[in-house]
Amino acid sequence: MADVSFLSWPFLEDRHRALAEGLEAWCAAHLPVDHGDVDTACKGLVADLGAGGWLQHSGGALDVRTLCLIRETLARHDGLADFAFAMQGLGMGAVSLFGTAEQRAWLERTRAGTATAGFALTESASGSDVAATSTTAERVQGGWVLNGEKTWISNGGIADVYVVFARTGEAPGAKGLSAFLMPADVAGLVVEERLEVIAPHPLATLRLQDVHLPEGALIGATGEGFKIAMSVLDVFRSTVGAAALGFARRALDEALARVKARRIQGQALAEMQMVQGRLADMALKIDAAALLVYRAAWVKDQGAARVTREAAMAKLYATEAAQEVIDIAVQLHGGDGVRAGSVVERLYREIRALRIYEGASDVQRIIIARAVLGG
Repeated sequence: MADVSFLSWPFLEDRHRALAEGLEAWCAAHLPVDHGDVDTACKGLVADLGAGGWLQHSGGALDVRTLCLIRETLARHDGLADFAFAMQGLGMGAVSLFGTAEQRAWLERTRAGTATAGFALTESASGSDVAATSTTAERVQGGWVLNGEKTWISNGGIADVYVVFARTGEAPGAKGLSAFLMPADVAGLVVEERLEVIAPHPLATLRLQDVHLPEGALIGATGEGFKIAMSVLDVFRSTVGAAALGFARRALDEALARVKARRIQGQALAEMQMVQGRLADMALKIDAAALLVYRAAWVKDQGAARVTREAAMAKLYATEAAQEVIDIAVQLHGGDGVRAGSVVERLYREIRALRIYEGASDVQRIIIARAVLGG
């Protein structure tokens, strides 16, 4: 059983503790799921999470501490369940924060689990440099025409709706981007390629060929796309750290069970001082990550307009620490740690991507350094 003492920290309220208890029971009854067909598994998880009421927290009024608790708990039980929940929130984050009443009608479906969301920001030449986006949106009579390519798009190929970012040209660089709500069945949207990764998730490259969208598809105002994207990431970046935290907690649980049961030269691994030192390192990194994650979430929930520095610290430290914690768990399992299909082997594959997406670790270091230098 994972350590839940953090639930008593002052960052959290009784409603968060009640939610964590209820979700833990739901996870025990529903997770993990069969990952054999990833597309089917993700669609099924979205439906089940919606039926359980958990997706109600993924859109609309966003409580970041709740998002973090849900992602941490789901990740501890099943990384694909965390992915399914996270993309409903991230995919519709722009609509939750800036959408019109008409656009927000989509939230009823994504929160119910009857529609799957995608966030189409990344391009092959503009991964960490959003300002270099080249996809274009040209204003025409009655709306917009979009052309370009997006890649590494989560839920690409299975989403029912995407938020897509394109250059409308009000100014060079970041100031010339806008955000649009794009149904997946629109003419001209092509799934160019499905992308395979070490921890299977539905990912794709999308091509937009003269995609016509109505005027009402514009989210916010023209030229506000970069601000919208950064505002969404400001909310959800901390939750990436929370997912990493869930992976790390599961790794510690698996390591503890292993070292208590495994005996070498007449004594349990847990009795060896060297092993105890490794366990101490794991516990220390987990608590430090949890403090940073829930600090960032609490600051945002208190009404801070931006938590860029706090979220970057949480995301950077929690993902890097989780990688180290999981590596220790693999080492303590010996040969069984690299056996395909084992829990720690799966965690080893799952954690790696979190150090890249929603801002790679070195990008987070740049963000933190600029905040420190700027006072």
